[in-house]
Amino acid sequence: MEHRLSKRTDGKLELLIYKRGMPVAIGQIRDASKRGLFIATDYTGAQLNQTLEIGFRFPDKHENQFRQLKAHVVRKSDDGLGVDFDEIENDDFTVLALIQWLGKHHRSMDYFPVHRQAHDHIKEDFFGAAQR
Repeated sequence: MEHRLSKRTDGKLELLIYKRGMPVAIGQIRDASKRGLFIATDYTGAQLNQTLEIGFRFPDKHENQFRQLKAHVVRKSDDGLGVDFDEIENDDFTVLALIQWLGKHHRSMDYFPVHRQAHDHIKEDFFGAAQR
């Protein structure tokens, strides 16, 4: 039995992972809570307790706004990274908007690896949005 301090919301949303302000990998949010995320990624360069930034945008929103959050790496696995928002200053509105979006756009949770082709497409989309 799992004991979590906040309810997890399943979903899928592509994102970029940044290290020291530079994009280093892509991933996909698989679940989120007010306290953190699980990110499916093949990125292996993250260390436990390291602070990473993540960038994303909601694909169906008209505003097309690029959003960023910071988080600590608290778990590493072959499937991805568990990150925590504790003791990190983030915009609470962005965290809540993310959880709400995932809840409304819940999809089946079959795991699939992040593909290189998707990497190039997402990177192009995000860089274009981030530079606007």
